[in-house]
Amino acid sequence: MAKINILSFEVANLIAAGEVVDRPASAIKEMLENSIDAGAKHITVEIQNGGITFMRISDDGCGMEPEDLPLAIKRHATSKIRSAEDLDGICTLGFRGEALAAISAVSNLRIISKVRNSPMGAELTVSCGEIVDLAERGCSDGTTIIVEDLFANVPARRKFLKRDVTETTAVCTSVEKVALSHPEIAFKLITDGQIKLETAGDGKLMSAIYAVFGRDFASKLIKVDGEYDGITVSGYIGRSDNVKSNRNYESFFINKRFIKSRTASAAIEQAFVSYMPSEKFPVCVLFLTLNPSRVDVNVHPAKLEVKFSNEKPVFEAVYYAVKQALENNTTRPQISPQSPTKMTQAFAPVEREASLKARQISIELSLSDKQTQSYTAINSAIQGKPLTEKSHVSADEYRALVGIPQRVDHVNAKPEQKKADNSASKHEYTTPLMTADEYIREHMCRDDEQRAQYDALMKKHLDDLNAQKQAQCEINKNENSVVIKQPERIETDPSPESVSSKPYYRIVGEVFNSYVLVETSEKMLIIDKHAAHERIIFEQLKKNLYSNDTASQMLMLPIEVMLMSDEVAAIEEYRAELEAVGFEFSSSRNTICVNAIPLGIDQDAVTDMFMTVADRIKNGTGNVEVTKNIIFEKALYQASCKAAIKAGREYPPEYQKWVVDKLMELPDITFCPHGRPVAMEMTKKYIDRQFERT
Repeated sequence: MAKINILSFEVANLIAAGEVVDRPASAIKEMLENSIDAGAKHITVEIQNGGITFMRISDDGCGMEPEDLPLAIKRHATSKIRSAEDLDGICTLGFRGEALAAISAVSNLRIISKVRNSPMGAELTVSCGEIVDLAERGCSDGTTIIVEDLFANVPARRKFLKRDVTETTAVCTSVEKVALSHPEIAFKLITDGQIKLETAGDGKLMSAIYAVFGRDFASKLIKVDGEYDGITVSGYIGRSDNVKSNRNYESFFINKRFIKSRTASAAIEQAFVSYMPSEKFPVCVLFLTLNPSRVDVNVHPAKLEVKFSNEKPVFEAVYYAVKQALENNTTRPQISPQSPTKMTQAFAPVEREASLKARQISIELSLSDKQTQSYTAINSAIQGKPLTEKSHVSADEYRALVGIPQRVDHVNAKPEQKKADNSASKHEYTTPLMTADEYIREHMCRDDEQRAQYDALMKKHLDDLNAQKQAQCEINKNENSVVIKQPERIETDPSPESVSSKPYYRIVGEVFNSYVLVETSEKMLIIDKHAAHERIIFEQLKKNLYSNDTASQMLMLPIEVMLMSDEVAAIEEYRAELEAVGFEFSSSRNTICVNAIPLGIDQDAVTDMFMTVADRIKNGTGNVEVTKNIIFEKALYQASCKAAIKAGREYPPEYQKWVVDKLMELPDITFCPHGRPVAMEMTKKYIDRQFERT
């Protein structure tokens, strides 16, 4: 009796569905990719119970003709490719024609679609792979797909799904990655009736990052822009004070497709070697653009992994782009302690003066004593500052303070915002509440005529303030132009020391024998003298290392390094580059015999260095030059740390001055080789605000 069975079409479909759709998040991802390929500009995702019972994707893309709807749920039916040659340069996110077929095989599916300029659309109803109905119906341009009761006919798979909250998190993560990959598309995610994500769709990557990760994350990013061997790298990386304990915040996109790449991860992590602690991982949103023929996306069922025709250019493109961005970064962390007052935001100078003038105008208009007292209470409580986003005064507190009706909260906060307001975080509003000036106009002016008088007086005052501000800008501009011309009068002085390129600074003193306080024109710097000195020494050692006159030291006793035969072959392939660095060695089948090493390299590190070099060359994660840079920089960490002045010890003032001088000459020194900040800054404006000196 034959042992081999030919599976039925239905069983084969269920098996194939398990490869493409293993949870609601994977189904959402596949449908989102179809919407993007359809040219959509607005996409809405809605789920209930983690997507297990209900999923809906709506877009305004090109739509489908009624006769295409039954074909869309067939396996290997697609509009993206036509022949085998098309697989050599895939430019679309979808191309296999399996997503809708897999989803329809394990759920109840409805597809509602309409092409532009068509008077009517059509609706296809499918139940567990069987077409139930195809009917004409009215709908908007684009496509809406509704998926209900996922894995209803496969209970064995459904029991492996996680809790609703876990599946919801997975869907949110999937939508966030897609939203980051296409900032030109406006995405909206609704889970159980609450909006969880909404992007602007303005084409700006920073806007998408802000919407996905929040303001604090977005404020600690560095722009990346580079090109190497036909590969363009762009996007953002986190500063050294924006690192994480895992790789979850590393987002890579190949030709606008989110992927997981060990090559790209290794490149960015090695570029960050001397800019963050060893136990941390960098964050990034990086886009790699390259010829589609150089990357194969058809190697993973979920298309999350890709295969490069040559990984070395990809590694080097990411490494050099990130390294350059880090070296050019001059941003230092800012100290922002909690404000002693309740309010955390302040008016700009013009707005603050306008607010004070508003109070004078209210008196000129002869407002009632009760209303004036109400405004006095407001002004005393908020000190001329507006009730804006992230205010520590909630809507209820604001109303109770001034005794005004419910209509003051004119932004109509959404249900999820009101819920948040009544729970742990009562001050998170996405739109501003009424400011004090608005309160005067709306509640203290008796009628439209008085409001018109108020508007006219405020407009005149604002115009005067703006004119004064413009005049001051012109004065500053003229003063700056005079300062710029001053060096021309001292060009005849032959002494290069007579003209200093360093900005103005004054050393105020030292606290705890560790931190040097420095005053600049508009900031106060708190410098960690050990971290600063360590980085200065490290940069000098690197400079010497990367010069082409690296000297070698002969070894009295050669160092033998045991390697695999393929690793020895990799070392031999790059013998010339290693010898140019300063190594001298001979090789046998499984051994490298090192006779000379570069100056400044500890003998104890030679074995690990050769093993690492061989492994990275063999696995294609960088050339010898990149690998040499990384390994040698690690070897220089300890030397820099041991040579630097120590925190907690008292040194002569000349030591402080030397460190500060060097730090001012090199503004890109912001973090020590271990990733700790070299200096933190506090602006004069911020200090003035804390002491209410405005």
